[in-house]
Amino acid sequence: MNNADLFFNSAKVIKEFPEILQEVQEYISNKYSTLLSDNPEEQKEQIKSYISKYLLDYHLGVKDLNFEELVEKLYSEMAEFSFITKYLFRNDVEEININQWKDIKITYSNGQILPTKEKFNSPEHALDVIRRLLHKSGMILDNSQPVVRGHLSNKIRITVFGNGVVDQDKGISASIRIVNPQKLDREDFIKNETVTEDMLDFLSASLRYGLSMCATGATSSGKTTLMSYLLSTIPDDKRIFTIENGTREFDLVKLDEKGNVINNVVHTVTRYSEDKRQNIDQEKLLESALTANPDYICVAEMKGGESFAAQEAARTGHAVITTTHANSCEATYYRMVTLCKMKYDINDDTLYNLVTEAFPIVLFTKKLEDNTRKIMEITECEILPDGKRQIYTLFRYNIKENKIVDGKLRIIGEYEKVNNISKSLQKRLLENGMPLNMLENLLKAGEA
Repeated sequence: MNNADLFFNSAKVIKEFPEILQEVQEYISNKYSTLLSDNPEEQKEQIKSYISKYLLDYHLGVKDLNFEELVEKLYSEMAEFSFITKYLFRNDVEEININQWKDIKITYSNGQILPTKEKFNSPEHALDVIRRLLHKSGMILDNSQPVVRGHLSNKIRITVFGNGVVDQDKGISASIRIVNPQKLDREDFIKNETVTEDMLDFLSASLRYGLSMCATGATSSGKTTLMSYLLSTIPDDKRIFTIENGTREFDLVKLDEKGNVINNVVHTVTRYSEDKRQNIDQEKLLESALTANPDYICVAEMKGGESFAAQEAARTGHAVITTTHANSCEATYYRMVTLCKMKYDINDDTLYNLVTEAFPIVLFTKKLEDNTRKIMEITECEILPDGKRQIYTLFRYNIKENKIVDGKLRIIGEYEKVNNISKSLQKRLLENGMPLNMLENLLKAGEA
């Protein structure tokens, strides 16, 4: 305990936190003009010193908070974003869901969803904090714009529903998704039973030798983490061009011991502008990427007009890896057709033929009820000599049993190799430089 705590505890006037907050805010507002430093850290310390002085001068305290805790809470409330601040910058938090002013749930990277111990003081308090959060990024929430979507930074996405869309007595509803990219290596995927060695080897070898593929599944099913690993297995002399929407999750640059870059990667991210001429979306980045001599193109997510350009790139010799949201491997192609029609009104059958040619390999990822992530299925779409398409399963995860162990659900299953890739894809891999012995090993792997 420091001297401030000793003095603080010796004779303090206990008040409610909102009351002390209002007093301190009025005091600090008269002191802002004396803040000398433009350095954020120095300014933070100056503000905290003013808060500390006021509390000590008037012996103010709050029940169950020591001196340092009270100073931190007041600072966070005034200069930051209340108790939400500490969750925004944690590495183990994936999402902050504010259902209403007194109901906040945190989704952690281990799959747990837990309520916060803290809550806002009132509906108005919740609204004030979220407005401050949006203001940092130039977004405004008011009666004319009761729904706001955007990015607080290149790592944080936010969607807010305000008064007029949610009940006034609830204050606010918001979903804040925090991108904390997980870098997993081969052993991590296998240890977590997300995929087998044979499946992982098949996917990395297929991408390496030019087969375009799409990972599909719901949000948080592990698509991006898997795609990042597959791209990390590409030889260092091959040029990789990544395209992401608003938030950058990939970090594929490799450095040697001296800090020199040893691979060949270009990371790009979209830039939104209300002026359409200044707006840079995924489609525009993809068009530019094709002029940058890439060996591999990664479109982080297909969800609009860029889908047509992505399939065009894949059909013209580029290896393209991407993701989208669908409920199965087979449904992925119909999802692609729908997305492509946002760009061009082309016959569905024609588009289906284009996307199945572009992405012969599809993998379906899923976060199961026990919070484990699995590649549930890998399929190939084979183009038959008469032009018809045939989708068949290469690998799949079979669920055998769901049972409760120590009060928690546990899903029991096993992976199965169902088929080898078609003769036509085998031929393409050989033409793209895959050594014959590697192909033979891929075909033998996983067989009983």
